[in-house]
Amino acid sequence: MELKDRIDTLKGVGPKKAEAFAKAGINTLEDLLNFFPRRYEDRRKETPIGELETGKDFLVRGTLLSKRYSANPYKKNAPLTLLVSDGTAAIEVVFFNGRYIAGLFSVNREYTFFGKVTANFERLQMVHPEFHKAGDPADIRGVIPVYPQISGISQNEIRKLQLQLRQLYPGLAEWLPEEIVREYRLADPSFAMEHIHFPKDGSQMLQSKFRLIFDELLTLETGLFYIKNETGKAEGGIAVDGSTASDFVRDLPFDLTEGQKTVWEDIRRDLASEKPMSRLIQGDVGSGKTVIAEMTMFAGVKCGYQSVMMAPTELLAKQHFASLKKDFSAYGVEIGLLCSSMKTSEKRQVLERLQTGEIHILVGTHAVIQPDVKFKNLGIVITDEQHRFGVNQRRLLSQKGRNPNVLVMTATPIPRTLAVILYGDLDISQIRTMPLGRKAVRTTLFHGDERGRAYNFVKKQLAEGKQAYVVAPLIEESDKVNARSAEELYKELLTKLKGFRVALVHGAMKQEEKDDVMGEFAAGTIDVLVSTVVIEVGINVPNATVMVIENSERFGLAQLHQLRGRVGRGADQSYCFLICASDSREAAERNKILCETSDGFEIAEADLRLRGPGDLFGTRQHGLPEMHISDLVRHGDVLEKARNAAKKITEKDPRLEAEELRPLKQRVQKMFGEDIRLEL
Repeated sequence: MELKDRIDTLKGVGPKKAEAFAKAGINTLEDLLNFFPRRYEDRRKETPIGELETGKDFLVRGTLLSKRYSANPYKKNAPLTLLVSDGTAAIEVVFFNGRYIAGLFSVNREYTFFGKVTANFERLQMVHPEFHKAGDPADIRGVIPVYPQISGISQNEIRKLQLQLRQLYPGLAEWLPEEIVREYRLADPSFAMEHIHFPKDGSQMLQSKFRLIFDELLTLETGLFYIKNETGKAEGGIAVDGSTASDFVRDLPFDLTEGQKTVWEDIRRDLASEKPMSRLIQGDVGSGKTVIAEMTMFAGVKCGYQSVMMAPTELLAKQHFASLKKDFSAYGVEIGLLCSSMKTSEKRQVLERLQTGEIHILVGTHAVIQPDVKFKNLGIVITDEQHRFGVNQRRLLSQKGRNPNVLVMTATPIPRTLAVILYGDLDISQIRTMPLGRKAVRTTLFHGDERGRAYNFVKKQLAEGKQAYVVAPLIEESDKVNARSAEELYKELLTKLKGFRVALVHGAMKQEEKDDVMGEFAAGTIDVLVSTVVIEVGINVPNATVMVIENSERFGLAQLHQLRGRVGRGADQSYCFLICASDSREAAERNKILCETSDGFEIAEADLRLRGPGDLFGTRQHGLPEMHISDLVRHGDVLEKARNAAKKITEKDPRLEAEELRPLKQRVQKMFGEDIRLEL
């Protein structure tokens, strides 16, 4: 048995289970080994039934006194009800859909059960607990790992498969330099793997967890330092005189905010330097990042250089193209557009004009990083909505010129301490102020029984010629999740908003279909756009004044704030309605924060406090690798240690060329994939 063996080499994993594992990203034994528990349950001690409390999990052992099961063919979820006693008291154990397991229980036999105790008409009850025959070798005692859910595979099956992998542990050799292991008092890799999956006590589990979290964060930080070193060592950058943008700034129909002025000073200094600029601009939706990008590109053109701006969707690229053409029309600046949907003849013409230098600024989607895209003299590279792009895409775009200046923009506010980690290869600027006169979106909370009021207001806004978004957490109805779906809402609103044009858009549609629908909404031929979070980063529709978010409890704070940012882009007052179907304390606190503040940075801090990184800091959204065990926020103390260790390693050996660093180098390459290139 070897780490690289396929998952179906394990006993009990056939084609169906292998497919279920593959959907969860588990294809090899190493993948399963690194599939870590999300929590543990202490099942070391049996509790007498007479001492049980409701609302908590307990392990009980008792004799089955009776079982009741009505095998009614017309009743799908016919329950199996067991009465279990240990002499101190009795408890009722219930399994819905009982026909599948009724034959596993025999009266007068002893069983162990683990689950949450509830009360049902003053009777103690466990619903769907885990169970075993008493004395079964696979009994459920001990400190038991609970793994993330994989559809079609039970917790018991995962635990049994992890047991098979124990024979791999002795082969897990130390791979970190001895001084790192000694300085941070790290557990041995085989010990760590044994006690993360099968801890005998809390101390062993914590030692193991620290080692594995440290390993993952050290690998991440080493990769980021490597990328920064490779980017930073580029000398002979393209110097651009930022003062050449003064004509454009003077002609703007508004004054720059203090935040914009501060960020522009950062950029001017970068552009004048001999090293290429590598800067991230963070700013809330509507804070004026695009104007800063225009100033940067204008200065580049005036100094004889071309610029390129990459957007995540064709619709957004076309929107930027139209905006730049309008804003630069008086200055003789030629703008080009490059998207995959364009005709071959149109693309060819753009590519020719780009190569001769006739096009000064190219706007496009991922199409701009294709090999046939060649610039005459590229000096400025800009990526919009950075969290939709990986490090490698940014690098490929930069390679279109000779060390061009790179500017990255994101509307996802992130506390600075975390931004340093997430964007380790970039300098960071933040726009914390909003343009004068911009009206804050009025946010109101409605509970499920108040939906009618929200939609009556929507109807009034539509009657005045305005447009509205309606967002749902699901694409289609689900038996497992109690929440409204976009398809269900679309059908409902076709009737409820009769006379108005309602359309549907969601992530399962082809990109061209999505773009067509959102394009019609932007053009005003659709009144109401029903959607999933696919519109979180999307189009600018100044006429849209209402955002309705159904089941707001199912979204993170930062995501709710991003969705709210779709409205409030015009001169009219805009509104956001949160329709909440939960009375949980967490949902109430999230709704309260969103109703009271529109500052994205405050909201980002609150989101961290309430639920950790969640949607905002999901590493996939930031072009970073997926983390298996570490959390960039909750494990901040380990992150700091790992960052210090990675800094020492890369300062001493920037290209990780020492033989003792070879295992670390291999892990960095595996973690970052195509986003990094290391000579192994």
